[in-house]
Amino acid sequence: MSRERSRSPFELPFALTTAPLTARPAPRRAGIGDLLFAVPGVQVQDRANPAQDPRIAIRGFGARSAFGVRGVRLLRDGVPITLPDGQTPTDWIDLELVERLDVIRGTAAALYGNASGGVIDLRTRDPQAAPLGGVARVWDGGGVRRLHVSIDGGWPAATGRAAAPRGQLAFTRTAGDGPRQWAGLDASHLFARGIATVAGARVELQGTHYASSRAENTGALTAAELARDPRLPDSLNITKRSRKTATQSQLALVIDRPLGTEGSVRAVAFGGRRMLDNPLPFAVVAVDRAFLGGSLHASWRTRRVGWPVRLGVGLEAQQLDDARRNFENCADLAATAPVTTRCPARTERGALRLDQDERAATVGAFARLEVEAPGALFASAALRGDQIAFGVRDRFVTATNADDSGDRTLRALSPMVGLTWRAKPVVSTFVNLATAFETPTVTELTNQETGAAGLNATLRPQRTRTLEAGVQGLVGGHWRVDLAGFHAEVTDELVPFDIPNQPGRRAFRNAGATRRRGAELGVRGAWSAVELGTAYTWSAFRFVTYAVGTQTYAGQPIPGVPTHAGQGFLTLRQRRLFGTLEWSGATSATADDAGRVRAAGYAMWTVRGGAYEARLGGIVIEPVVAVENLFDRRYAASLVVNATRGRYFEPGLPRRLTAVIRVARD
Repeated sequence: MSRERSRSPFELPFALTTAPLTARPAPRRAGIGDLLFAVPGVQVQDRANPAQDPRIAIRGFGARSAFGVRGVRLLRDGVPITLPDGQTPTDWIDLELVERLDVIRGTAAALYGNASGGVIDLRTRDPQAAPLGGVARVWDGGGVRRLHVSIDGGWPAATGRAAAPRGQLAFTRTAGDGPRQWAGLDASHLFARGIATVAGARVELQGTHYASSRAENTGALTAAELARDPRLPDSLNITKRSRKTATQSQLALVIDRPLGTEGSVRAVAFGGRRMLDNPLPFAVVAVDRAFLGGSLHASWRTRRVGWPVRLGVGLEAQQLDDARRNFENCADLAATAPVTTRCPARTERGALRLDQDERAATVGAFARLEVEAPGALFASAALRGDQIAFGVRDRFVTATNADDSGDRTLRALSPMVGLTWRAKPVVSTFVNLATAFETPTVTELTNQETGAAGLNATLRPQRTRTLEAGVQGLVGGHWRVDLAGFHAEVTDELVPFDIPNQPGRRAFRNAGATRRRGAELGVRGAWSAVELGTAYTWSAFRFVTYAVGTQTYAGQPIPGVPTHAGQGFLTLRQRRLFGTLEWSGATSATADDAGRVRAAGYAMWTVRGGAYEARLGGIVIEPVVAVENLFDRRYAASLVVNATRGRYFEPGLPRRLTAVIRVARD
C-alpha cells in the first residue's frame, strides 16, 4: 500500500491481500472484478451496464451504493481515485497495465480518512528498462471488442544505467453493443507515464485521458423479467434514452526520496477535470467537475531510543468543484409535438430543474508510531483527524423553487491500535482495533427526507469500530494462507430511500446501528505445473436498531450481502499450454431493508485455455479462448437495494465465448 512501501505484510496488524495477476492467465480485464477475483472479503457486483460502474463492497461497505463506488477507498500507484466526499467513479481507469492490487480488507480511516471501510491500491506495471518494447492485446466477447496497444522502455542514450529514464504510452479502445439490449459502449483510454531519477529522488509523472461517446444504461429487471430473459433492458430506459457520455483528464506527479538509510518522504500532487452528460428516466444530468489534491508523507526508523521505533506522519488535502445542472428528460416526446411547455418538440433537454455549484474540500493529518519489541512483536498506534467542508450555491431560485444553498462542515477523529507477532519469518498473527467513517456526498446532503429545500442539517457521518484478528503465512513452501475474523459496530448507518411523491429523487437517513460479524479465508498455492486459489467469506450483518415511522427493521439482514460467498480457480500448465477452471458462488441475499425481496443463490463456472509465451523469433504470442458462465446460469450478479418499480435485479452475463490474443515484443 502507499502507506506501507517496502514493508513486509507479516509486520502489519491488519488483513492485507496482495493479488498478483499472474496465477490466472489472461483475465479479461473488462472490469475491476476480473482483477479482484478470489480475494476474500471483497464482493464485486458486475452490473453488466456500461453506464453504471461495478459495485465494490469490502465487508459489506459499499454494497448499498446506488451509483459508483462508496465506502471503499481506491488509489492508483498511491494517487487517490476516491473524491473528497467519498464517491469513486471508476469508468476512466484503464486496467490493462495494472500488475497487482493491494487490498486492506478492514477499516482504515486512521491512515486513509473518509470512506475507508476498505482500501484498494492498483499498482501499474513498471516500464521495462530495454530500449523499447510493445504489447498489443485484442479481446472479443459478448458483443464487445477491446484493442489495447502499449509501448514502453528506457531512454535510448541511457540504456543500461540503473537510473535511466523510462516511459510508457498506452491506448485502449472498447466498443460494441454489449450482451444485453441497450448496453452499447464506445470508449477510449490514453495513458502516459514517465519515470526518472532527479537529485536522488524518483520522479514519476502520469497522465490519463478518457472519452466515452456512448454508454447506454440498460437498467435493472424485475424478478419475472430476469427469469424470462436476462438480456432484457428496462423499457423506460430505452424510452427515455438513458445513457451517459463522459470525458476525464488527469495529471499526477509523484516524488519519492530516501531519508537516510531507513526513512523516506513521498509527495503527491494531482488534478483534473471531468465532463458528464447523463440522461436518466427522471432527468438529464450535466456535470462539469474540477478536482485537485496533494499529500506529503514521511516515515523513518531509529534505534536510538532502545527498541527500534518507526514514526510515520502525513498531511493530505483534496478539493472537488461540481457545476451541476438538471433538465427535464423529454426524449419520449422528441419526435412528436410538445405536450407541455416544459418539453419542446424534438428536444431531449427540457426545462431547467436544477442549477447549482457544489464543493467538497477535505484536509486530513495522521501520525503513526510503531515499536519493534523483543520476541518479534510489533506494536502500533495511529491517529488521524479529518475535516470535510461541503458547500452548495443554488443558481436556480424562483417563486416555486426554494433556495438549496448551504454549508456544512463534518469532522472525525480516527484512532487505531494493533499488535503483530511474527512467529516465523513468513508466518504472523495480528489483532487490531480500528475505526472508519463515511460522510454523505454533496448531492446526498442536498436531498432532505421531506424533499424540502436547503442542505440537510441533521445527516451525520456513518461511523464504524472494528475488532479484527487473523493469521497469515506461507505454509509448506507452496501455500499462502490468510485467515481473518472481525466484529464491527456501525452507528448512524447511511441508508438511501426514495423521497415520497418525488420520482427519481433519493435521500439518505442515519438508520440507527448495525452489527457486522464475519470470517475470511484465502488460500493460494503453486507447485510444479499447478496453481490454485480460493476465497471464502462468511458475513453475518444485521440491523441492530432501525425504525422508519412505526416500522422497525431491527434483526433484519443488511441487504445486498450474501451470508456465504466464494470464488476459486485451478490452473494446469503443460509446457506452453494451460487450462483454467474458475467458479463463483453465493447464497441468497435480501434486496430491501424489510427482507421481503430476495435474490436466489447461484454457482457459476468458467473455463479458459490457451498458450502462453509461445515465441516466434523475438515476438511472444499468447492466444486464449474462454467460455464464461459455462452452464448459462440465470442469476442476479448485482442488487439494487430498495429499488423502485420492482427492479431489484441486475443480471449476470449469460453464457458467452470470449477470445483474447496478446502479442508482445520484449
